[in-house]
Amino acid sequence: MNVASTAVVLGAALVVGGSPASAQLGYRNLDDERPVFTEDAYVLERFGFELAAPYRFEARAMASDAHVVAPELSYGAIPNLQVAVEAPLAALNADAEDEWGLAGLELSGVYNFNTESGGLPALTIRAEVQAPVGSLGGDVWRGAIRGIVSHSFGRARVHLNAARGIGSESGLSPLDPAPRWAYGLAGDYTLLRSSLLLVGETVVRRSVSGAPVEVNAGAGFRWQWTPTLVLDAGLSRRLADTGPDFGMTVGLTHTFGIRGLLPGRRAGGGAP
Repeated sequence: MNVASTAVVLGAALVVGGSPASAQLGYRNLDDERPVFTEDAYVLERFGFELAAPYRFEARAMASDAHVVAPELSYGAIPNLQVAVEAPLAALNADAEDEWGLAGLELSGVYNFNTESGGLPALTIRAEVQAPVGSLGGDVWRGAIRGIVSHSFGRARVHLNAARGIGSESGLSPLDPAPRWAYGLAGDYTLLRSSLLLVGETVVRRSVSGAPVEVNAGAGFRWQWTPTLVLDAGLSRRLADTGPDFGMTVGLTHTFGIRGLLPGRRAGGGAP
């Protein structure tokens, strides 16, 4: 089974799997690479679950094209804290041959210090560790810290992300390990009657020490397909001489609860 087929199977599993939660506004949640790099500052409510199956493609001029399916399970462990595990499956197209396999294992925690109040923006910190698991997982552990700020202006929101990689910069996975540093600025707008969120971003990053600085632009949407299913899609394009020529992502996110507990939407995911 190739990566594209895996995406279809995982997408079908999202439709039928899990206990349904009550209606929610999960389409307003910006997660890492769903559909853009920049995240918003809100986390899952306590006892809420999210199961995501995004597919990502990157066309690279100086390296192998990449296909990635990255199933991720997130859980609202305690108030304001979300934990997640992600296991990306990837394929690299090089010289008309495919190399594919597990591209590491990522564990992450996201803590929201405060929601928007008194004119202050929402502030969140994200910590992650990438383990060298699988044939495309690299040879070393890699960590990252990201600060996230979000502020609303009616139906519009602005988000600022600042990330810093931690650990060795040699022997890394060929599939998008945590960069040495990255900054993302995004804006989104909610179309309430359509249950649709539109987003655009600019990202500046350096992959490892001494590497050229990349500047990328991205845009996408998140649409509430059903009360518990969100469809997202995005496109990206490099603005500098380095970085992926073109990227796209599409995925489904299924939100559910257990034993009738709290619905798995974000504390700040409702309409303003």
